[in-house]
Amino acid sequence: MNSMSKRIVLGLSAAAITVALAGVGFATSQGDQAQNPPAGARQGRFGGPGGRFGRGGPGGPMGLAPMMLGRLNLTSDQQDRVKQIMDSHKQDQQAIGTRAMAARDALESAVTSPSFDETVIRQRAADVAAVDADQAVMRARIYAEVLQILTPDQQAKLKTMQAEMQQRRAQRGQKH
Repeated sequence: MNSMSKRIVLGLSAAAITVALAGVGFATSQGDQAQNPPAGARQGRFGGPGGRFGRGGPGGPMGLAPMMLGRLNLTSDQQDRVKQIMDSHKQDQQAIGTRAMAARDALESAVTSPSFDETVIRQRAADVAAVDADQAVMRARIYAEVLQILTPDQQAKLKTMQAEMQQRRAQRGQKH
């Protein structure tokens, strides 16, 4: 497997776990820092802390990037509930990540096999698609659970932030 394929595989399989763990930590630290920012704290491009996550924080596949959760001004109770939701799905996310890596490895092996077998390649690609579908369902399940604990104002603010992010992505796509 070439270097780029390994990066993609590792990135996709770790994305759900990373977002879950980073989102809870970031949202929790945002609540504390909003009230008592540490001395000398840098502000990132999007208003979040520039230190731990660089320029405003990492994005996330759930549409609930840690940066977004931090900007929703979650109460302590909401932060605890988000952490519970993320923790409740941690093992499932790890299992899907492991399956995704194995499926992508199997597809790469089939593609780079010395003997071409279209049937095997199509089957391995279908396996990857099935895992991708499971990942999408998991992200949607977590998103729906977190959305339920947000106030109507927080939900509206989240939708606005998501629309702005999509617009920025579209603009970046037009540049390339």
